[in-house]
This record gives sequence, structure tokens and C-alpha cells, in this order.
Amino acid sequence: MQKDIHPKYHKEAQVHCACGNVFSIGSTKEFFETEICAKCHPFYTGKEKIIDTAGRVEKFQRRLAKKQPPKKSK
Repeated sequence: MQKDIHPKYHKEAQVHCACGNVFSIGSTKEFFETEICAKCHPFYTGKEKIIDTAGRVEKFQRRLAKKQPPKKSK
């Protein structure tokens, strides 16, 4: 086997989030910067928002209300 072909592994690599959260992971890089983490992600915090652009939800609901069930044929 060849020697010294793998990158150096850092057991305590630091991850810095934009929200201020800092935690350690194992990685081949020493330092990471991220915009979102489990502490500030809307899915994990329960502060999830639905962003309705140009009334898409209402448009879908109106179209669904117009739709009639299929007629049964004899």
C-alpha cells in the first residue's frame, strides 16, 4: 500500500454558523463556516414559515374547488 496518500484527519474540526453556534466534528478540513445549522434551521426549531409567492396557494385552492368529481358511467 502507498504511504501518505490520505489527507490529514482532524478529530476536532470547528464549525462556525452564522447564528453564532460553534461545534466540533471530525473532518479533513480544520475549519468550516456555514450559514445555517441545526440550532437555527426552521425545520428543527419549529419556526417553519410558508412563503407564498404571488398567491400560489390561494390559486391552487381555487382551482381545486372548481374541479368536480368524475361522473360515473353506466
